Amino acid sequence: MSSSIPAISLQSLLEQKESDLLLLNDALHSHGFFSIVDHDIETDLLKESYKQAKIFFDLPEETKNQYARPELGGARGYTPFGKETALGEKVADMKEFWHLGPEINESYDSRINKNVSVVELEQFNIHFNQLFNQLNKLGICVLESIAIILKQPQDFFTDKVEKGNSILRLIHYPPVEGSSNLLRARAHADINLITLLVGAEEAGLEVQSKDNNWIPVSANSNAIVCNIGDMMQLITDGHLKSTPHRVIEYNKGKSKSRFSMPFFLHPAPGVVLKSIFRDDDEGVLAHDFLEERVKAIKLY
Repeated sequence: MSSSIPAISLQSLLEQKESDLLLLNDALHSHGFFSIVDHDIETDLLKESYKQAKIFFDLPEETKNQYARPELGGARGYTPFGKETALGEKVADMKEFWHLGPEINESYDSRINKNVSVVELEQFNIHFNQLFNQLNKLGICVLESIAIILKQPQDFFTDKVEKGNSILRLIHYPPVEGSSNLLRARAHADINLITLLVGAEEAGLEVQSKDNNWIPVSANSNAIVCNIGDMMQLITDGHLKSTPHRVIEYNKGKSKSRFSMPFFLHPAPGVVLKSIFRDDDEGVLAHDFLEERVKAIKLY
């Protein structure tokens, strides 16, 4: 990782090691990005995840388009190239992606959509359900440490997210043609509480610093990059900032496909997002906040 993006051991956070909690606190208040090392997600699972994602995106366009669910705002299934547009931007991002959520039952909020199965790939959903569950578990552990830093009970977030509307997104950025637009994903902030980005194989992610410089985040298949999103910024009254980031093509003239797998950790739709510092804040439903933002980035 870049020296400006600290690497923090999950194991030391679980032990509430003071030095790494201080490091996490500094990262959260400076630029909202850090990387997690010594996590317990298996290397073979991560490698197989990239393999399965590549196999899916190599399917014919007509096959992939059968799994598009525009009526759901892309909440599940396939979203084709050139659809999502960063908030405030007019040019669509250069990516296609797949969304997978939790395997729901009657205990989940009815506003959480069912997953879409890829019939052509027998192991696809089975595999990514496993990765989803492991990332959800990891995300809850990270939130426990953030709760401590916010001087809240350690389990403050747990019941809000255990059966949340979280999303695992598989992204394919096709090779960039020409040099007129090297921004594969334009500057944006995430909607959710926190994001876990499974170790990228290719560089390109950049984080905006407080002085408006862009910090490159080195690709590291063994680290998981974590950042806070707009929902966390909302409930902390801006004490924790949701940091803009982007994906840029560095290899001008030698571009190739880039794959990425962010996990967006969301609360359940019925959770009220309200300030932890102000008792008079009426808040907003997580479902309403999400729907408004999905419309703003042109997924509806």
